[in-house]
Amino acid sequence: MKRIFLLSGLLIILFSACKKQTFNDTRQATIDELKIQAYIKANHIDSLTKDPSGLYYRITTPAPGPKVTIADTIQAQYTGKLLNGTVFQAQTVGLVFMSTAIKGWQIALPFIGADGVTRPYSRLRLIVPSALGYGSAGSADGTVPANQVLDFTIDLIGFYN
Repeated sequence: MKRIFLLSGLLIILFSACKKQTFNDTRQATIDELKIQAYIKANHIDSLTKDPSGLYYRITTPAPGPKVTIADTIQAQYTGKLLNGTVFQAQTVGLVFMSTAIKGWQIALPFIGADGVTRPYSRLRLIVPSALGYGSAGSADGTVPANQVLDFTIDLIGFYN
């Protein structure tokens, strides 16, 4: 009987020691906000609007016409960078399904449109907190580590449903 209690106690200690620290969304959001503020200041970035989600954006080239929706497929030229300046993705012209895009894009791209006639594109600058980017897991291909704030410049060329 003593062996069973001893073995049970050892197993409890063993499993307790293996318990991973839980991720804290609130703490990460605070860390991201501090990083974003420092990045904006260090790079002299002005005229950004902060969305209630924590996303920062600036529409540098607005275009008239209909706006992007979550159901659309967009055609865009874009560059994605980490805050240390590392470019993790640069696409000359690519198609992106809005429903599969990172949350930051899903929030911000509906702010802009493109009519393809008077002005063929809109340009948008985004600074995306990690929770609206690739989160605590990072990107599936490993190019974006976990908990990274992202800086995108996006030229929306067109979109369709």
